[in-house]
Amino acid sequence: MIKTVNELIDQSQQGDIKSFEALIKDHQKLAFNIAYRMLGNIEDAKDATQDAFIKTYRSLHKFKRESNFSTWLYRIVTNTCLDVLRKRKLQKTYSYDCQIDTEDGDIIRDLPDATNLPEDMVAKRECQRNIQNAINCLSEDHKTVIVLRDIKGFSYEQISKILDCSEGTVKSRISRARQSLKRIMEKNRELYDESYVKL
Repeated sequence: MIKTVNELIDQSQQGDIKSFEALIKDHQKLAFNIAYRMLGNIEDAKDATQDAFIKTYRSLHKFKRESNFSTWLYRIVTNTCLDVLRKRKLQKTYSYDCQIDTEDGDIIRDLPDATNLPEDMVAKRECQRNIQNAINCLSEDHKTVIVLRDIKGFSYEQISKILDCSEGTVKSRISRARQSLKRIMEKNRELYDESYVKL
């Protein structure tokens, strides 16, 4: 028998690991994608996603169901990634040119390929890496809203709940983030397709 989300939450809150695994199963891919886009490399994304799920399990007794479980989960994922970014700043691991280590894999599919020609696929992946580099030059707040809105497609309402702020604040932050990203990309216009520069 298929259990409802509320049943899975009830059983997870009572310490049932299998129910918790079933509860987060449909959210694992998106949670990992959010972490990857915010942190810029696969290993950090894996670690942050795992940490977020552990935090979710340990904090599940605090979940009051005032929002969707998914919204609450993605808030934890986002906050976990922000913690990682803050630790990086303290450790001074950012380089001045904002270069990051990336790997090709399942994550590189948010931007659709229009053709299967090898040279076009290589160019597309290179462009994606350059866009990720530009995103990683943004401030924490700007990076977060760009990832949630423009990369993962969350609505303003969803983002406001994930970040626990008003929709007006979200819209304002997104507008400023897009302007910042545009300035970064315009400095190296030759690295990007025209469609990405026109944010």
